[in-house]
Amino acid sequence: MIGAVDIGGTKFAVGVVNESGEVLARAETPSHPELGLQPGLARMFEMLHAIQEETGQRLQGIGIGCTGPVDPYTGQLGLIEFLPGWEWFNLVDAFEQEFQVPVFIENDADAATLGEAAWGAGKNAERMMYVTISTGIGAGLVIHGQLYRGAGGSHPEYGHHVIDFSGPKCFCGAYGCWESLASGTAMAKRSGGISAYEICLAAQRGEAWALSAVEQEGLYLGIGLANLITLFVPDVIALGGGVMQSRTLFWDKITTTIQNSCGLVPFERTLLVPALLGKDVALAGAARVFIQRYG
Repeated sequence: MIGAVDIGGTKFAVGVVNESGEVLARAETPSHPELGLQPGLARMFEMLHAIQEETGQRLQGIGIGCTGPVDPYTGQLGLIEFLPGWEWFNLVDAFEQEFQVPVFIENDADAATLGEAAWGAGKNAERMMYVTISTGIGAGLVIHGQLYRGAGGSHPEYGHHVIDFSGPKCFCGAYGCWESLASGTAMAKRSGGISAYEICLAAQRGEAWALSAVEQEGLYLGIGLANLITLFVPDVIALGGGVMQSRTLFWDKITTTIQNSCGLVPFERTLLVPALLGKDVALAGAARVFIQRYG
């Protein structure tokens, strides 16, 4: 049994996962970043201990997927916009000290990509990308079963490549990056604070303002995905995250934009599909981090 931990700006989740990727038990809590690091850490410890007792299983180890920049080799966090006060903390050391088992960590998008590659939409694909579109935009790339890393083991920030330099400034420092224009947060900002979920509901009812917002979102998503295809030409791109729960609203605009933008690569050989692991993707991905690194 593998302990799995998903740390995001909105919620913390923990679970117990078997070696086939099945989430056998889970618990979650709002992150409440305003409370700071130690209370958040204590809640995660408490939930994981409780689940371990509930299942009656001893954990072989723990895998963590964490939002923002993390050092996968040392376990140290970087500057995380959604979790102020967590910077430079070493999560691996903290969990190893608490549970006395090996612990490994990856950026949450990389963790989810490993899960989808092993047990989801990317199974049997030689080159696979996973993209999550939610509060922000995250992505990962697996090639021949191995996670692609940048220099020094860094996680490439696919969500922060620029698609419109005249766009809004992002916390990353760029103007008009993909996340600042195509995330659920960006959709809400363009619509006066109405949430992406409410926009999609209104679009499904046929309301003109919402249909226009959805059209714009589909264009921005399509441009970013077209860039990923032009750069990497993967066999599969799996799309997940909260915004993609309403993917049928965006799909035609996304695919048309890709067709009109990818004239120099065989874009038709990249299969664009919904992610398959659904609500299990974060915890299954965290468990896969442990399997991948411990083995």
